[in-house]
Amino acid sequence: MSTRGVIRGLLLASHPGPTAAVTSFTAILAAAAGHSLARGVLVTSAVLFGQLSIGWSNDLVDAARDRAVGRADKPVARGDVSETTVRAATVLALLTCIVLSLACGPESAAVHLLLGVASGWAYNLWFKRTALSPLPYAVAFAALPAVVTLALPTPAWPPAWVLLTGALLGTGAHLLNALPDLADDEATGVRGLPHRLGPAAVRLLAPGVLLAGSVVAAIGHGPGTWAATLLVTCVVLAGIAVAGRGKVPFVAAVGIALANVLSLVVGGS
Repeated sequence: MSTRGVIRGLLLASHPGPTAAVTSFTAILAAAAGHSLARGVLVTSAVLFGQLSIGWSNDLVDAARDRAVGRADKPVARGDVSETTVRAATVLALLTCIVLSLACGPESAAVHLLLGVASGWAYNLWFKRTALSPLPYAVAFAALPAVVTLALPTPAWPPAWVLLTGALLGTGAHLLNALPDLADDEATGVRGLPHRLGPAAVRLLAPGVLLAGSVVAAIGHGPGTWAATLLVTCVVLAGIAVAGRGKVPFVAAVGIALANVLSLVVGGS
């Protein structure tokens, strides 16, 4: 296998979409919180390598199940990259994440490693097959703003409403992320909360949870035109998500999630 093929396989096995989204979110949070460029790059890199370890470990854990259902989008299951290579990359990413996290300070490192990265690994290894599957997402997304603010020269926790909005955003993200793969997961014995609820309920629940996050963010921001406009926008998007057909509900729910991300960026600044 060529070096280019191995690199491509590793990239695709890292769950590049979610990894890029969480890493970009961290970079924006770091800039909004007032980190210097060097410090912002440090905390963002720590999160990036943590996400890489989570993505690669997910594909390793699921390799046999992915082969059983013929997942053509999974490079490990397809044999595009060997499990040995992905396992080595996972260990290297995790060790790098630990070193970079510790360089961000003990408070930030503790939250990132024990609540963020550990939650992702716990989801891969056990929670994804249980009715508690949203819990690791809720904990990890709630922790992310704290990872950033605790890495400041004067470490500080973000406001409680930021943590709660993050938790609701993470729960909604889990529901949206699971929706396209419900049938394949069920076929291989993976039955998290979305699978137990069914696709129809998840399509309604996801925008509802995300809208709850928007309400919390609006209350946290306090009275103001900006917060009110954002909340009204999310209410409209939630209505579209409930009434829409095809891909429209998913797109509308993603819109609410992005609005919540914006709320967290402003709230954490």
